[in-house]
Amino acid sequence: MKRTPPRTGLPDPTARARGSRRDGYAVAAAASLVLAAALIGTYLQNRYGTLRVGRPPLVGDWMPHVGPGTPAASAVAVAVVAYGPSLAARLPWRPLLLAVWGGALAWTWSLALVDGWQRGVAGRLTTRHEYLQVVDRFGDVPAALRDFHAHILIGAPDNWPAHVAGHPPGATLTFVLLDRIGLGGGAWAGAFVITAGTTAAVAVLVTVRRLAGEDLARRSASFLVLAPAAVWTGTSADGWFAAVAAWALALLSLAVTGCRPAWTGLGAGLLSGLTVYLSYGLTLIAVTAAAVLLLGTRRLRPLLYAAAGFLVAPAVFTALGFDWWEAYRLLVTRYHQGAGGVRPYGYWVWANLACTVLVVGPATVAGLRRGGAELWRPGRAAVLRGAATRLALLVGSALLALLVADVSGMSKAETERIWLPFALWLLPACSFLPGPRGWLAGQAALALLLNHLVLTGW
Repeated sequence: MKRTPPRTGLPDPTARARGSRRDGYAVAAAASLVLAAALIGTYLQNRYGTLRVGRPPLVGDWMPHVGPGTPAASAVAVAVVAYGPSLAARLPWRPLLLAVWGGALAWTWSLALVDGWQRGVAGRLTTRHEYLQVVDRFGDVPAALRDFHAHILIGAPDNWPAHVAGHPPGATLTFVLLDRIGLGGGAWAGAFVITAGTTAAVAVLVTVRRLAGEDLARRSASFLVLAPAAVWTGTSADGWFAAVAAWALALLSLAVTGCRPAWTGLGAGLLSGLTVYLSYGLTLIAVTAAAVLLLGTRRLRPLLYAAAGFLVAPAVFTALGFDWWEAYRLLVTRYHQGAGGVRPYGYWVWANLACTVLVVGPATVAGLRRGGAELWRPGRAAVLRGAATRLALLVGSALLALLVADVSGMSKAETERIWLPFALWLLPACSFLPGPRGWLAGQAALALLLNHLVLTGW
């Protein structure tokens, strides 16, 4: 009789080697996509000038440089690679959350300071396209909101700068409020978006723990700290938008899993309503919110609280005279009046994905491959049963939202910052990977190379 070998609990070496080989294929395919986007994009930009970016597929200029943040960024990278996984495994949960935020702060600040204080932080949000250019036009906020639509189109008198026109007024009001409380100017604005934006890593960690278990959350912690996305979180306002959306989802996950459902449900609704008035594209965060509801206990009461909270922001902005739908209609017209009408859809519909590869890094690409394999594994009829499958579904919902944004044609270029609210939720896929230190080193190397070789637009 043929004996069945004893089950040792150790990974099958053959299966492990096969998985690693497939990870390598996925990363190689992603790298080829980035290379194609760079080569074809450079040719198109030099020949026709239609891409409207300096270093395709990224907004930026080729400018090898170092700065005061260089030694700090290198030190943070080495420390997280060496000690991050072990600390994430043994720290108590609440100290781990503080450590993740502190690590993300150190990583993002040091990367921003590679470009220097003025160029990397204080001056980023003061350029001609940014929100701080119009703070003085919001002296009377209700009047400014009533008149907001009249300045969206390019041909309109005193038309808004690109980023102001391209977002609902909640984005600009963030910086108006900072100015009103005495934190005006580019330095405070940059410090705010870095400080607030890095809390998104904590929000994602909280959500993963509630919906997919603490083990996977701990395995993803170091990757949330050492994300290449930090290059654009500091100092892009989209980092702030990503944090608001992330905390909306985190509070929703707490509500639907029974943690103070009244307060967390109401908070999730309030922040969800606010996201809609920070960025039109953040309506797509509803895709990930649906996944959170599916993975939660599906209790009715938290949804009622969340719905009540969600109505607050639309009610306030509408009462003050801002019409979201009319503004969005005018924005679509302006988008096609400007760069959006020139940039070729046929290039950006796939080059946007190359941008995303650079934002999330090779580890996330390999993790997404493993997450996809988890979802498509034979016998997965009960998709919500295992922790890994639940995480794969959560991550997959963010990928779906990103793909919808891509095919919409309203995101042609600049997606390295615009898609931060979605890209952030792809990073937990790294928890599927064995040997985290090697993958973390790859993530850090990519971020350091990008930040030192390209002077990015944000």
